[in-house]
Formats: sequence, C-alpha cells, structure tokens
Amino acid sequence: MKNLLVAGLLMSGIAFGQVKKDTLEKEYKLEVASKPERKQKPLPLSKKGQVFAFFGWNRGAYSNSDIHFTGNGYDFQLNNVSSRDKPTKFGIVYFDPSWFTVTQYNFRLGYFIKDNLALVLGIDHMKYVMKQNQTVDFSGYISDPKYAGMVQNGQVNLADEQFLTFEHTDGLNYENLGLEKYKNLIHKKNIDLVWSYGAGIGVMFPKSNIKLFGNERSDRFHVAGMGTDLRSSLNMVFWKNWMLRAEVKAGYINMWDIKTTLNNKPDKARQDFVFGEVLAGIGYTFNTKKYN
Repeated sequence: MKNLLVAGLLMSGIAFGQVKKDTLEKEYKLEVASKPERKQKPLPLSKKGQVFAFFGWNRGAYSNSDIHFTGNGYDFQLNNVSSRDKPTKFGIVYFDPSWFTVTQYNFRLGYFIKDNLALVLGIDHMKYVMKQNQTVDFSGYISDPKYAGMVQNGQVNLADEQFLTFEHTDGLNYENLGLEKYKNLIHKKNIDLVWSYGAGIGVMFPKSNIKLFGNERSDRFHVAGMGTDLRSSLNMVFWKNWMLRAEVKAGYINMWDIKTTLNNKPDKARQDFVFGEVLAGIGYTFNTKKYN
C-alpha cells in the first residue's frame, strides 16, 4: 500500500511538471509572437516622407534668339542674337553666405510624395548676357533718326553699346516645381549612389539690366514669362545623410514681358530660347518618420 502511494505521488509530479513546462513554452511563444517587428531604416532618397535640401552652383548655355522690342516710336526685332552666361570668379564669394546671390546658384527642396518619387521646389539663378561684340539682322522701324541711322543695310552693330545693352544678370531666375523619379544604383555601408530623372515647369522672375537708346537702365525684378525643363542627376549620399549632387538640365524659356525702361512706360521686349545647364553642390537628406 505504501509503495502504491509513493508511485502515485511520483506519477502525479511528473504529469504536473509536464503541464507546467507546456504552459511556459506556450507563454514564451506568445510573448515572442507579440513582440513588434524591428523596422529597418530605408535607403536614402527612396521612401515616402523623406526630405532633402540642396545648394549648388551652375554654368549655363543659351541658343541664339530673336528679341522683339516695342514702345513709343519703335517696333523692331533683332534676329539671331547670341549670348553667354556670366560666372563669378572663384573665391571667397562662393562660401560667404552674405554674398551667395552674386554667384550663379541653385537651390532645391524635395519631399518624397511616394516611394522613389519626389516633388521638388527649385530656384535656378542663372545669368544671361547678350554678347556685345556682334552685328545682327534688323527688321521693323525706329522713329528717332539718331538710332534709325545706326541701322545699315538691314543690320545693326551693337559693339559700342549706344544702341543696346541687354542682360538678365541679377539674374535669369527660373522658379520651378518638378517631379523626380529616383533609383538606387549602389548601396554600401556608408555610401549610396542614386540616379534621378524628371521634369519641371515654372515662372521666369528676372532682374533684367537693359539700356535701350540711351534711356535710364531698367533694373528691377519682374515676372516676365515661363519656362520648362527636363533634368537628370547623380547623387552620392555618404554617412546616411550628406549628399553630393551633380545635375544636367535642358529646357525652354519664353519671356513675353521683359521690362526695358525703368518707369512704367509700356516699353517691353520678348524673346524665347533653349537653354542647357550643369550644376553641382552639396545637400542633406533625412527621414521624417522614425525607424528603430
């Protein structure tokens, strides 16, 4: 009888221990299953909610253009006018924040509205200078005999600056909004190489420096027209956040309301041309969402 009692106690202890073990295992499995999954930090310039800011400098090139001038006593066009950009000589002006507007600069602020797709606000501060040492074809009329006399055989020589000086040097400002698609090409521990392409559209807000027929020089900001562009860039992101960017851009500009006199006279000019631009600079990218 005593032996049977001992055997019964041993069997019940084993059964109880097994039940306890099964319960602990189930509780552990439930705890592991309920633990939230660790989120991986996304690649830079790739996920919805990411933001980047960029500042850099550019060089520009422009196709020849026809410039049409209208005002009191004249209505004429200069054909096939050539131009250039006006880069600032390299020096401290490129790094002194109080002088940054002197250079041909670019600014970008981008927000990823979808994975790999960013809405980008841009300012392209280019500079446009009509080449002074050129003779161009002339069509139209001028009532002032002094300046009408400068037209010889349907052409006018602009070299002496008496007839016209024409610049957008403060500058040829293209305020634009674009959509850009991004693709990661290389992903290493501390370096990512990301390619983008896209298009933009915006307004032209130049400060045109123009002196026509000896009038007081026009020199004021004014919404003069519109522009559009195609662009592509390579972005090297290092240490997860810092970014070096190189971009190429080609586009079309149409300005139909360029102010040519300082006062509010109806004098104006219009022109359209194709432009090309290369730019490079540094930026910073970050996530607006938290990742463990």
